[in-house]
Amino acid sequence: MASGRANFSLSGPSQLKAIDWLNEHHRRSIAASLVQGVYVLERDRQKNREGHQVRCAPPWWESFHFRLNHRLIDDVDGSIFGAIYEFNINTSSAHHSQLQNAPNYVIAFRGTLNTPPSISRDLKLDLLCACNRLHGSSRFKLAMKFVNDTVERIGPNIWLTGHSLGSAMALIAGKELTMKGYLIETYLFNPPFLSTPVEIVKYPVLKTGIRFTSSVVKAALTMAIKGRNPKPGKQDPFTALCSWTPHLFVNPNDVLCSEYKGYFEHRKKMEEIGAGKIERISTKNSIVCLLSSLVPNMRCEPLHLLPSAYLTINLRPCSEFRTAHGIEQWWDPKFNAKVELHQFK
Repeated sequence: MASGRANFSLSGPSQLKAIDWLNEHHRRSIAASLVQGVYVLERDRQKNREGHQVRCAPPWWESFHFRLNHRLIDDVDGSIFGAIYEFNINTSSAHHSQLQNAPNYVIAFRGTLNTPPSISRDLKLDLLCACNRLHGSSRFKLAMKFVNDTVERIGPNIWLTGHSLGSAMALIAGKELTMKGYLIETYLFNPPFLSTPVEIVKYPVLKTGIRFTSSVVKAALTMAIKGRNPKPGKQDPFTALCSWTPHLFVNPNDVLCSEYKGYFEHRKKMEEIGAGKIERISTKNSIVCLLSSLVPNMRCEPLHLLPSAYLTINLRPCSEFRTAHGIEQWWDPKFNAKVELHQFK
């Protein structure tokens, strides 16, 4: 879902008068604003504002001393789905020691826009994402090409960031770069969790029982399916991703991403009750992907399975899905959150 409602400023968080690149609040707010810049770029295109002085998009990156290096354009509908921003160090007033923590480039991806020129294509990609097939889309392949080119040309001092569908793209790209040996700082806003949303269950005991049963079943299936055909010497992709720690931003009232909260909390509880071995086996797999492994030549990419993450949970009360899923909450000056580091052992 799109955000786009600039409740606090027409050019990002107005409270950031002086940027401190060592400040996590500033880094989160800037990353979210750059994603919003992509949303507004596409709206400018849809309203034929490109090339005119009334364009609304530039302040979303110029306010933070970035310039637009490249637009990422979908080859199917011609919509702008991403942007590559280049940091303009000459316009920044920050101290040199702080600038060392600024990214050279930021690659940002928007989510679904509910307007006629782009909604059809976006919804098709949402469906591919829900089926763990987003990595095969032409949009993602184009995005990955630019990501690879930028990393190979500039080095690892770039950020990946995205919202909703865009965060799914950034997440897959971050995984692929990690497998190549590049650990890229990544900011994922409202990333979709592609599994049963157990977190919406209101009864804690029932919720815990569902999660525990799921862990036992997945662990048993894993041993039954994979245990008969071990591949010695080959590290599984999940373990290979342990060194990468993306930043996940989740709202408990957003059903599309709230399960990340339960996913990581359950892993911690299983360790505490002495069932860590079961959970370590279970957490590497999804039941759908385990069953798909029985089908020859069938590939399944479990998007939501992450070994490690900085999990930020928005603690401000919110009853509307639109607000809970919106991008603007992440630069709110009244932002209140809990931040947890989860690492796979």
